[in-house]
Amino acid sequence: MGQCWPLKRARIFAIALFLAIGLVRVTFAAELKPATVDAFERYRRIAEATIEQDASSSDRFLHVFHGDAAARAKADVLLRRGEVAVDRLRATDNGRRIEVPDGLIHHWIGSIFVPNVSLRTAVAVLQDFDQHADLFRPNIQRSKILEHDTDRFRITLRFYMKKIVAVTVDTESLVEFTPRGPDRETSAIRSVRVNEIEAAGTSEERQKPDGHGGGYMWRMNTYWRFLERDGGTYIECEALTLSRSVPTGLGWLIGPVVSSIPRDMLTSALQATRRSLVARSAADHVPPHASN
Repeated sequence: MGQCWPLKRARIFAIALFLAIGLVRVTFAAELKPATVDAFERYRRIAEATIEQDASSSDRFLHVFHGDAAARAKADVLLRRGEVAVDRLRATDNGRRIEVPDGLIHHWIGSIFVPNVSLRTAVAVLQDFDQHADLFRPNIQRSKILEHDTDRFRITLRFYMKKIVAVTVDTESLVEFTPRGPDRETSAIRSVRVNEIEAAGTSEERQKPDGHGGGYMWRMNTYWRFLERDGGTYIECEALTLSRSVPTGLGWLIGPVVSSIPRDMLTSALQATRRSLVARSAADHVPPHASN
């Protein structure tokens, strides 16, 4: 009897989870409303003003350099170990929280350090958008440059996210790189269209209209900073993601999914960037006789 009860509980939980996921696919679908977009745009403008202020400052260029000595030392240990230092941010309007009706804004920043890699190499790899599906797999499944004019790009990316439920979205974004000096550069990638894909990868694949679907990612902007220093290059990515708010009564299931996807994607992107650049550095420094 004692051995059967845990099995029964496991079955009950599995059935409840299955039904909840099925319920989510129906109840979580929603339409992106103009008021939600307006709130995101207001938040974005305030966040970008802070980003530009930091990018224009010699001592605040990188977020990882902010804070007290203890915080900087802790972050430095992570970066030197090859890990990602991640922080959650929140922009405010004169100290007041910006309310987002029927939506949630996820604001994260992550930092890495890649030794023996120059600023030019790091920027060149990030600008090679046609190869991002290889660089950032499995989170990016397709990538293509649609237009390119010097430091400006128009690109399309297909994102894949899985956390209890699998979500695939196609995005179109505008990209702008801005040199800030001989040792630093920034870029901004702003989404202009996000379409959720139903039955992705099958003969039934269908693109939903922008602003429709599960609402796991309605908008996504990323802001990159590159600084060559200390024998390598520091790279930071600040991400602003807009998602639908959690339906009442489903917070226990959907809340962790909605909140964790943006952070997980940011961490994964920076880890993939570091792996690619480390591999590039190793290939560049192979002695000529090593291949014989």
